[in-house]
Amino acid sequence: METLLLMLICGAGYLLAYNTYGRFLARKIFKLNADRKAPSVELADGTDYVPTRRGIIFGHHYTSIAGTGPIVGPAIGIIWGWLPALLWVTLGCIFMGAVHDFGSLVVSMRNEGKSISEVAAKYINKRVRLIFFTVVFLTLLIVIAIFGVVIAAVFTRFPSAVIPVWLQIPIAMALGFAIYRKNLKVFLSTAVAVVLMYACIWLGSINEVVITKPILGIPSTGVWVIILLIYAWIASTLPVTVLLQPRDYINAWQLFIAMALLIGGVFFSTFSTDGLPIVAPAINTNLPADTPSIWPFMFVIIACGAISGFHSLVASGTSPKQVAKEPDSLFVGYGSMLLEGALAVLVIICIAAGVGMALPLEDGTILSGQSAWQHFYSSWIGAKGLGDKLAPVVRGAANMMTSIGLPETVGITLMGVFIASFAGTTLDTAVRLQRYITAELATDMKIPGLANKWIATTFAVLTAAALAFATGADGTGAMVLWPLFGTANQLLAVLALFVVTMYLRKKGGKKWLVTGLPCAAMLIVTGWAMVLNELSFIESKNWLLVAIGGLILALAAWMTVETVIAFVKGSPTAADSARRQEVA
Repeated sequence: METLLLMLICGAGYLLAYNTYGRFLARKIFKLNADRKAPSVELADGTDYVPTRRGIIFGHHYTSIAGTGPIVGPAIGIIWGWLPALLWVTLGCIFMGAVHDFGSLVVSMRNEGKSISEVAAKYINKRVRLIFFTVVFLTLLIVIAIFGVVIAAVFTRFPSAVIPVWLQIPIAMALGFAIYRKNLKVFLSTAVAVVLMYACIWLGSINEVVITKPILGIPSTGVWVIILLIYAWIASTLPVTVLLQPRDYINAWQLFIAMALLIGGVFFSTFSTDGLPIVAPAINTNLPADTPSIWPFMFVIIACGAISGFHSLVASGTSPKQVAKEPDSLFVGYGSMLLEGALAVLVIICIAAGVGMALPLEDGTILSGQSAWQHFYSSWIGAKGLGDKLAPVVRGAANMMTSIGLPETVGITLMGVFIASFAGTTLDTAVRLQRYITAELATDMKIPGLANKWIATTFAVLTAAALAFATGADGTGAMVLWPLFGTANQLLAVLALFVVTMYLRKKGGKKWLVTGLPCAAMLIVTGWAMVLNELSFIESKNWLLVAIGGLILALAAWMTVETVIAFVKGSPTAADSARRQEVA
């Protein structure tokens, strides 16, 4: 019963937050105005700037920000105990992450849908633009290369997910054609697409695809990375209505259904004979060797689901170019982050309780209760491979789904498709974002050739490919920089909150506190983690990570100083106040 109560309390908390704090931010802090023209309308071009129905853009935005983050992060972070993990993904999400995403979206929309990097020059100074661009470019470079490896690893671990993931592409394109070209009803078109998608999941569960031998000397992981980067190049150059929007939209429905199945699993398991007790420790006092301290590392490792800097790139990249009117940004920006928090809560429940239902081992032994949980967490899970990090989530989810009658193989396939699909949407969105960043930077540096859509996209893909294959044909080269990703990602959140805080500061009053306080908290935690990581890299003599980590740390310190100076000097003048009143 305690598991069910936890789920209900967290869900009610998110709903309450949306209808209280979220609406307060919309009305009193950002003053959303339906009469103000959105960039999607004012700059409509049919390719990137496309006014979109609220539900569809919600689906795109949500699946782009989610990826595997709210799954992998909690799967690692729960090692410190389910209670701190749960508190972070609820309170952190409501007062930090959702505010960060919402604020980034609104500020971008009020600046022609430009990236948060470009907007930084306006609200802080021109020097910080290059700092921001550098951090964003490095982060996206790692994301694109890493997510190719992530999906390849999922395909290897869950070969039944291959067919459903790839068949989603023609289904999504057909959905986009039906809605935008034939003007068919959205509800009916969606229903058909979702039914076809789940038929493909069943088809995948009985037809696995495995690459058993190297192709042209390239092992399976490298082959998948190449295929995925080619797909991302194509997807990110097509008009958003052709593939990006509809694929993200049906993936959002996949999420809704998967979450509904997990919620149903919690209910049915709770009232079964054995119930659904929590078997993980609330606070783990018996941590495995090599486990870092909870302060500050849990707040960096559990990013998506609480607060993640990557979200600011989506919120100031593809989404502001598609939101049709300002009031929709509350639902898209604040609401989607709360839903991601809810997903992270379900992931924590899958691991903390679902794993304990049953864990069959290869030798025929079946573990249950705390011994099942300890099987995954008796050593530092953060040092293990992606498959090992995902295993407790998939096992716990499949266990809970069996309580509502789903066969175990179908449940495992469904979760594999779910993870790979979300990683795929993040991959093609990240390539499109990198194209925007490259084009903006090329325009500023007066290199018009590089600002071309095709050239900028090719540059984005080739740089990621160079990183992916830097250490060999398996395409896992980006893993060399993976230890930097967590802190670089949270640093992006700090930088985005700098910009939104300065935007609100220029509006006058104390409005800036709603983003300034989360910004200060994340700056302390992330800076602390970056320094500890840097000392660790020095101790292990990993000079590559020392150099890149030191560069990022120096850039963060530089931008912090620039922002503090701008903040102190940026007290609104009487003329500014008069203009604000006139606009209001």
